[in-house]
Amino acid sequence: MGRLGEPAVVLLSGGLDSTTTLAVAAESGYVCYALTFDYGQRHRHELTSARAVAASCGVRRHEVVEIDLRAIGGSALTGDLPLPKGRDVEQIGAGIPATYVPARNTIFLSFALAWAEVLGSSDIFIGVNAVDYSGYPDCRPEYIEAFANMAGLATRAAVEGGTSITIHTPLIALTKAEIVELGSKLGVDYSLTSTCYDPDAEGRACGECDACRLRLRGFAEAGLVDPVPYRRGRPEP
Repeated sequence: MGRLGEPAVVLLSGGLDSTTTLAVAAESGYVCYALTFDYGQRHRHELTSARAVAASCGVRRHEVVEIDLRAIGGSALTGDLPLPKGRDVEQIGAGIPATYVPARNTIFLSFALAWAEVLGSSDIFIGVNAVDYSGYPDCRPEYIEAFANMAGLATRAAVEGGTSITIHTPLIALTKAEIVELGSKLGVDYSLTSTCYDPDAEGRACGECDACRLRLRGFAEAGLVDPVPYRRGRPEP
């Protein structure tokens, strides 16, 4: 359990995992400060979802920070690389895909660390997952541990005040089905979320990208129906 009433910064993309993570932080007793990034991602509909989720969960404050990672590129989400579609779930985790955004979690966690220090918080929540995920190197436990160690050397609160930063990763060892089950128990409204890397202008999911495939399988294995709309009807996982 968290320390009742203590502030925590929660990275919130508006997707399934980050929304579940926000629910876990709130259930644990933290006062949640949600942090979202408009980084030039092709799936900007997730920003609409993040705002809806933050409002629904009653966070203390929600900040949307603009960083244009398109200037760097190197990803199908921020550049001209083709977006993988139609892959089997077994193929998705076989290597680092084109949807990997270089150093994204390092950038996001650095902003979260700065805000946590300003808030007097020693707790950051991030919805990384190392089981049903897309092979991203910055979702692994060893990466999170390394960042936490760095945080202990990088802030005035740590160096002068002895404040240690805890990076909470409540979903890191869960399957996508287990994440859906956990969020459902916590009352998460998944109809507000957006996971798709290639939604249409109305926010409807494509059902074919890696993110959609993992999400669909998670709901199917949890015995639940994904409540978000899909362009061509809900496809088989």
